[in-house]
Amino acid sequence: MTRALLQKAADGLVLALRRVTPADAVVGLALVFAAIQAARLFWVLVTPIAPIGDWRPSAVNVVPASERGALFGGFDPFFRTEQVSADTEVVTSLPLTLFGIRTNEASGGGSAIIAGADGVQNSWSVGETIMPGATLHSVAFDHVVISNNGVLEKMYIDQSVPAENVTPNSIEPTPEPTSEPAVKLNAQTLQQSVGLNPRNEGGKVTGLVVSAKDDGTMISAAGLQKGDVITSVNGRPVSAAAELAAQLRPGARLTLEIERGAQKLPVALILEQ
Repeated sequence: MTRALLQKAADGLVLALRRVTPADAVVGLALVFAAIQAARLFWVLVTPIAPIGDWRPSAVNVVPASERGALFGGFDPFFRTEQVSADTEVVTSLPLTLFGIRTNEASGGGSAIIAGADGVQNSWSVGETIMPGATLHSVAFDHVVISNNGVLEKMYIDQSVPAENVTPNSIEPTPEPTSEPAVKLNAQTLQQSVGLNPRNEGGKVTGLVVSAKDDGTMISAAGLQKGDVITSVNGRPVSAAAELAAQLRPGARLTLEIERGAQKLPVALILEQ
């Protein structure tokens, strides 16, 4: 009987699932998702966000200024593992002078160069006895700590002698190079000292080749060299020596474009009045 009922229920469930359309499945999934979100929203609303009961935050403990001063006054950044109290911050009165320090951060030790009352300097390592009752306890970058009969005392590097002022050697002023008086450029001298020969390329004059009629002083003063080719004057192509000679007047300011090998260079030519 029970088996028959279960079989009948199973057949009814299969028949019901066969009647479900894709639209019905989507609607069902949406309802399930909405139910889950509603449950999460309900949980957020009913869950307390603050501690339960009579809870109060602990008060901030502000250390007074006097206690802060005492705290940091007894703190040695070079020996953080040791408890140093304020009464140990004493500068030694022993007849010793500190001249040099060598620290060893790897081992925590080091050494120092210390001179006694006789002025003789010796190197002492941490733990060694400098004089009866005085032992080198530790070293820092600018001072050492000496155990004077069990009392820790500091000794700083001797700075009583001022450092020597090193003055650079007097540098003699460099004499200005003496130059010969500049050659005066004037139209007449330039025409008499500079030769201009036309350069023919394909039956056409494409420039004026510069040559010297004297020792070359004048063309050098003008910024030219033997073999330079003047291709234009003030931006205009030149094809005859007469064209350039007509512009060589007193007080003239000319801009020459020349070819020097594979380079094209501008040359400013200023003639005196």
